[in-house]
Amino acid sequence: MRKLSFKGGIHPNEMKELSEGCAIINTPAPTKKVTIPVTMGGAPNNVLVQVGDVVKKGQIIANGEAFMSVPVHASISGTVKKITPVTCTANVEKLAVEIWGDDSEETDFMPPLDPFTCDKQAALKRVKDAGIVGMGGASFPAHVKLNPPANCTIDTVILNAAECEPYLTIDCRTMLENAAKVIDGLSIVMHITGGKGIIGLEENKMNCVEPLQKAIDEAGLQDKIKIQIVKTKYPQGCEKMLTKALVNREIPTKGLPAQIGCVISNVGTVCAISDAFRLGMPLIERPLTISGGAVEEAKNLRVPVGTMVSDLVGTAITLKEGETAKILSGGPMMGFSMANAAFPVEKGTSGVLFLTKKEINIGAEGDCINCGMCVKACPMGVVPALIKRNVEIHNMEKATKFGVMDCIECGSCVYVCPANIKLTQYCRMGKSIIRAEMAAAKAKEAQK
Repeated sequence: MRKLSFKGGIHPNEMKELSEGCAIINTPAPTKKVTIPVTMGGAPNNVLVQVGDVVKKGQIIANGEAFMSVPVHASISGTVKKITPVTCTANVEKLAVEIWGDDSEETDFMPPLDPFTCDKQAALKRVKDAGIVGMGGASFPAHVKLNPPANCTIDTVILNAAECEPYLTIDCRTMLENAAKVIDGLSIVMHITGGKGIIGLEENKMNCVEPLQKAIDEAGLQDKIKIQIVKTKYPQGCEKMLTKALVNREIPTKGLPAQIGCVISNVGTVCAISDAFRLGMPLIERPLTISGGAVEEAKNLRVPVGTMVSDLVGTAITLKEGETAKILSGGPMMGFSMANAAFPVEKGTSGVLFLTKKEINIGAEGDCINCGMCVKACPMGVVPALIKRNVEIHNMEKATKFGVMDCIECGSCVYVCPANIKLTQYCRMGKSIIRAEMAAAKAKEAQK
């Protein structure tokens, strides 16, 4: 099987051996309490419950009127005790609903719906009502992604099974343990959008080929879904890299995959879509990887959305005393460093890493030596060193010329930089400045 890839990229230590052999463990919230952010992707939501309300598992507790709004559901049955801000991934404060469980197994799920006999609008409504967002990290509303503009014809649905971030193995385990559900969810997405399916699988997950192919054969989809092996390289799982490797199409700057005829869905997302139709269950559970050198035993867990990571520590997670130097929400390349473990598992939380000093780079920034390694590693072909220089002097015109708005913030440039310069941070800063300037200009124009 030919292995496809893209230009640029890096080969960091995979570290997947820590958890790739660990089956997914269903783990209830240890304290019987969840803290659920009211917005996890899409437009801001309004809280629909009050302190003292008794809620059922699967009941909508927050929603909005905007097209981009995605409802949020109670992940356990119990009583609403607080509605308060909580620190979430990226260290941002979000309003959250705190529910204390009552051990009730009562649910408020939707009735099952046949995805292949209902019309497209009913299918899209089910995806939205289930609160499904992209589970690869971006948390983009799935009902929006599956309903592209009329001028975009979808011919290809890509299942992003690359999972190129080091340490993370939850997608791999999901494919090994629930291949039939993965293929069912993918086939539903294909039915809604009208495209044929391609599974983009990195070559370090060849053990997933057999169960996936078996599920494809049993579903009678041999002519509609194919498995394509891609090289193990970071950031192979980025949508721009994946479309280039699999279908040799480039997503335009500031564009979306739909503009080149593609829809891309994560492994976890298609499983959630299958559950929404087959079980009527909204997105209230999140499988994730727990790993890192500071963990006594790496694991793959499935927990209720809103479970506090700090509640898992000492119960489902055992840490080596005094070894934790950094906590990351997500992978080591694009994840967010957290001040502590007091943050909730959200719909887009693919993993939590507890890293030792040996696993992180805390060295001081040096001076650029013009080696060009960042340019060679960049999968987008931008010039990180020159972006950094121009962001520092606030020359946004030149920073744009050198590709700041095309940066996907993958961190490849930082990984290879011998001077330890935090190039990705400068790109983020530059994009923030440019967006703020654009917003100010738009507001000024509106006042005329």
